[in-house]
Amino acid sequence: MSGVRTAGWEAPVTVAELVNAGPLAGARMYGAGEHPVRGVRIVDELSVFATVAPHTAVVLTGSAAGGGWAVEMAMRRAWEQAAACVIAPSGGLSEHSGEVLAERLGVTLVFVDEDPLLVALRVASAASRPDAARTQLVARCATRLAEAGPSARRVLGVLNAELPGTAVTFLDRYGLPLAGRRDAIEPSSGRGRWSAEVEVPGPAGESLGRLVASGTSRSPGWPAVVRTVLDLAVAPLTAWAASERLHASREFALQASLAERLLKAAKQPTADADCEQEECAAAVALGWPVRGPLTAYHVRPHTEDGAPPQADPASAAVLITAALGQVPVLVRGGGWAGWSALPPQDVAERLRRCLPAMPWPAAAGVGTQVNGLAAAEESLLGAQAAAFVAAPGTVARADRMGPAELLGALPVAGLQAPAAVVLRPLLAVDKDGTLLETLAAVLDEGGALRAAERLGVHRNTITTRLERIKAAGFDLDDPTTRLALQLACHVVRRSSGTPHATPA
Repeated sequence: MSGVRTAGWEAPVTVAELVNAGPLAGARMYGAGEHPVRGVRIVDELSVFATVAPHTAVVLTGSAAGGGWAVEMAMRRAWEQAAACVIAPSGGLSEHSGEVLAERLGVTLVFVDEDPLLVALRVASAASRPDAARTQLVARCATRLAEAGPSARRVLGVLNAELPGTAVTFLDRYGLPLAGRRDAIEPSSGRGRWSAEVEVPGPAGESLGRLVASGTSRSPGWPAVVRTVLDLAVAPLTAWAASERLHASREFALQASLAERLLKAAKQPTADADCEQEECAAAVALGWPVRGPLTAYHVRPHTEDGAPPQADPASAAVLITAALGQVPVLVRGGGWAGWSALPPQDVAERLRRCLPAMPWPAAAGVGTQVNGLAAAEESLLGAQAAAFVAAPGTVARADRMGPAELLGALPVAGLQAPAAVVLRPLLAVDKDGTLLETLAAVLDEGGALRAAERLGVHRNTITTRLERIKAAGFDLDDPTTRLALQLACHVVRRSSGTPHATPA
């Protein structure tokens, strides 16, 4: 145990330590208990106080403990001698009177139910060997933590139960609580406030989060003890994360359901806070990003008949997580989707390397980066749209999609007949395809000047052709008409194999 001790480990124990986590555990303490205990003195007569040294724990027996008056006088004498505390058997003074007396004199009073002589022996041992007393506490915590098993809630329950006067919480890597007491991170102006924290690594060595403890104990040794106990809790928390990941890897439906619940909770800020905390804790254990900038992805398989392949979603999840790291994988839109903490360019590059490993031809889409789960649906929709327009073996990004990409995804075969009907008046007078080509260029480029540049003709030529197009009965000033014509031009020209930008 000496290898884990830090500064303050051998500092004198305080009265509060003896009561909260030492040989006086279970006793009733009135007063702050902040004074260090450097020795013990058994007092059976009040006259013995003349030889009591400062910072001594006074244990009352005999006539010195015989009645309320005697205990009160002992408290006064203890104040005069600057004693650390007075330990008295229960029954000599009422609890209420003891509380009032301790507050008035500023002397800590401790009531015990055991034989005062046995209590004096244990306190003397702790005072003479504070490191041994603290070692016993750490050993007890180690046993309780081992019994808690791989469970974040049980581990934090042990820490908060075995470290009295101390609040402990487990924060994710974004600094938000997953388990434990939230007041561990609440700012406090109290005198003597201290804090301690340790990093908790995940199964793969990444940062899982932090254990943070705080309190107001003025014992110089207590923070050192707390840090040691926090170190002991790191291993079971890492084991908890590993266990959660193993379980989820075997149960695709389980982790997919968790991801859906996270998305739903993010859109409902009034949801049950405890449930949301539990779901976030489970997601953090799996290594998923749950806060901060997020980028959605969508992987869409391509089959000859257009139907999704008959494949185990867990197999796709294995390949996707191998490329993107620990990310959620959901079944969506005939493919698999989720989100990552990586920026769009990195997600796209990793998916580009992942697609050749898929057992079927597949395309992928990457959504725009958003600020957390509350906006994840927006990114997911963008990723799905991008995956829809991407060709097999390629990755499209939603933040780089334009009209050409969207038009390229249209099902030409099903739209040939409606497109021919829309353009029939124009096709009837367009003997060489010049008018159709001009109309497509004007609509795609957004004006006659850029259309002229695209086709390599004079602007006046475009203007003349547009007049002929309007004469065929098309109102190019109507937005709805322009949209229908642009879609129809694209379908007709694609079905005929005409390229998009053919010079005149």
